[in-house]
Amino acid sequence: MEQNPGRVLGPSKGLLQSKELYQYILETSVYPREAAPLKELREITANHPRAGMATAPDAGQLIALFLKLVNARKTIEIGVYTGYSLLLTALSIPEDGKIIAVDMNRETYEIGLPIIEKAGVKHKIDYIVSEALPFLDQLLQDDENEGNFDFAFVDADKINYKHYHERMMKLLKVGGVVIYDNTLWSGTVVMSDEITPKELKTSRLSILEFNKLLAADSRVQISHAALGDGITICMRIS
Repeated sequence: MEQNPGRVLGPSKGLLQSKELYQYILETSVYPREAAPLKELREITANHPRAGMATAPDAGQLIALFLKLVNARKTIEIGVYTGYSLLLTALSIPEDGKIIAVDMNRETYEIGLPIIEKAGVKHKIDYIVSEALPFLDQLLQDDENEGNFDFAFVDADKINYKHYHERMMKLLKVGGVVIYDNTLWSGTVVMSDEITPKELKTSRLSILEFNKLLAADSRVQISHAALGDGITICMRIS
């Protein structure tokens, strides 16, 4: 176990009732297996004013496992922030693997870019500064992109999750996996509108609608996991 991992860097992303139990998971199973570049990026991101946007390391560990399980070579990421999940993906896929990463804010990506470069995986990444929906539609104009992606990770504007999902069902191959982040939205999915913090209300409604959509979607097999801020794992089955 690494020395002095005891503090959770940045806001706790876990939804477990016991902070001590969440810390146990991090210290016992997550931090000892976390690659050095990921640890470095996590620590740098913890000092950012919007550190809570970062992918939780325990969720990241599960993402890495799924990347290996589906033998991902061609992946797409919507929403990059400082690049923790992007770096994790680049470290997990083969040397000839490729990631299309789409985000509107290159400034935050630049925070993690030196670490990505130092890790020797920048050549796997095609970073696109764009709104996601127009870019995804552009990808789909090329018939060769349909059913040609192994894995996707979506952590962007929640109001468009349902629209991203429709594009992913065309881009992913059957047997491919897409993981959506923040699907428990700080626990507000079980709060009344009256007690939900104002800044979380709009996205809360979008997440509630999206969760119902996924539960009813026969094209995917799903698992809703209480990791980080909630993640939903979807495997395309038809």
